[in-house]
Order: sequence, then C-alpha cells, then structure tokens
Amino acid sequence: THEGKKHDKKICDEEEIKCPKNSICYRDNGFQGYEMEEIDIREPKKKPRNGELTEEEKNNNKLISSLRVIVEHVISGAKRCRIVKDVFRNTKLGYDDLAMEIACGLHNYRSHFRLASY
Repeated sequence: THEGKKHDKKICDEEEIKCPKNSICYRDNGFQGYEMEEIDIREPKKKPRNGELTEEEKNNNKLISSLRVIVEHVISGAKRCRIVKDVFRNTKLGYDDLAMEIACGLHNYRSHFRLASY
C-alpha cells in the first residue's frame, strides 16, 4: 500500500510490476510515459484541437471508460472498510498491507454472495 498523494507512475517505477507477455494494459492519464516491454497498451484518445474523434475512436474510448468504471467500483468496495481509507496509525511493519488484503478479501466475499443470490 502507498499513501494517496504518491503518483501512480512513481509507484509503478518503484515496484517494478511484471505482467505476462502479450498482455493488454488499459491505462489512464496517471500512467502517461509508463511503458512495459511486450505489453499492448491502450488508452483513451484525446480529441484533437479543432477536430473530432472518429466513431471508432469514440467507441474505443467508451470501452476503456466502461472497464475503468468496473475497476473504480471494486476499489470503492474495498474502501468500505474505513481502516483502508482513513489514516492508518499502526506502525508495525506490514500491517497496512494486511489491512488492505483483508478489506479486499471482504469485498470479494460480499461480491461472491451477491452474485450467488441471483
């Protein structure tokens, strides 16, 4: 886990995140300039000055946005546990990561039973 004010790209540079070869990465503006070898990176296309996006570009942007919404909902589901979103005052090494893992596990548990009830 990292404090909220730390930039996403800086975290990725420090953590040296590894992805399987030929993966697809849908990234947002927080990761501009971040490149990974043998990864297909897709990001929303900006509208050019005094121009318009093509229908294909608009549809691609909608697809990326719809995937982003799903990710944001998962993050907010984990943040229902206040220990994850509030200031964590425990100074023992690794407890902040453990709290995040437990919050994610609880979110997955809720999601599993929510889907099973349909």
